[in-house]
Amino acid sequence: MKNDIRRDRSSLRRRVPSVCSRSLLVGVALVAMLSPAIAGTSQSRGPESSHADAGEPHEPTGSTQLVLLGTGTPNAEPDRSGPALAVVVNGTPYLVDAGPGVVRRAAAARDAGIEALDPPNLDIVFLTHLHSDHTVGLPDLIFTPWTLGRTKPLRIFGPRGTKAMARHLEKAYRQDVHIRLDGLEPANRTGWRVQVHDVEAGLVYQDANVRVTAFLVRHGSWKQAFGYRFDTPDRSIVVSGDTAPTDAVARACDGCDILVHEVYSQAGFEKRSPAWQRYHSAFHTSAVQLSRLAARAHPHMLVLTHVLLWESTPEDLIAEVHSAFDGEVVYGRDLDVY
Repeated sequence: MKNDIRRDRSSLRRRVPSVCSRSLLVGVALVAMLSPAIAGTSQSRGPESSHADAGEPHEPTGSTQLVLLGTGTPNAEPDRSGPALAVVVNGTPYLVDAGPGVVRRAAAARDAGIEALDPPNLDIVFLTHLHSDHTVGLPDLIFTPWTLGRTKPLRIFGPRGTKAMARHLEKAYRQDVHIRLDGLEPANRTGWRVQVHDVEAGLVYQDANVRVTAFLVRHGSWKQAFGYRFDTPDRSIVVSGDTAPTDAVARACDGCDILVHEVYSQAGFEKRSPAWQRYHSAFHTSAVQLSRLAARAHPHMLVLTHVLLWESTPEDLIAEVHSAFDGEVVYGRDLDVY
């Protein structure tokens, strides 16, 4: 379904810290340096966009915001948390993936002005697949918001195996739940529970804010891995998840407002060993392949995440993506807002 809403591309992006005063920014920077658990964006920044505006970025239009909570990979990069993002609609957050650091990144976004991402509000997540870097934060997402006051069960949607994973996590943390419920802590008795749905491709969720559609992607040996399309009253956002290049992403986008897609550097890839080249070509998408895909998908904005540079630079990567795609390309970083 093609979204007919049109807007100035420059109105689609801003950074979380743009809502803060300069004095608060200094404080946030100091906290980030002192505490890796709540570290914000990198101190050394690459290009934010290939069409960056001069001066302060514009506020997003409408009521829908895309917040990048984690843009990392399995690599332990201190300035990138594990894969996770939030689509915030009318003050309600809908998460995609639960990489390491997801709840603390949400708290950092809240402190910078995205009040919807207060951890007790985190009560729904859509998992693209069950790789560890996308799910290690799931117990954090189940239990931490509960200890901070969430009373609703966490709703989890994901591929086959999600329900089994969640049940094992409940068992693993049984003693924690027992001590909190039956010890001295004044914990509520509902917020630690989960409502889990193993889903198939198609419409997986709908409420007054959003329609969420899952579509199958190609992620190496995984029998079932999803991308998701979010349709809200004012925007369409497509998240590729981890995938080798597939027309399923282009069909799901079809002129969408924002396409969030994983990517690796083609130049860096050519320096990898044959074994790693076989792996990455089956599981992931090169910048050159993404360029051709985006040319077919026609997103108003392409946001790069889950980036593997391998000694290339962000500028090099964006140039590769522009080899066949002349639209706006953004090098995504943790706590970016679009």
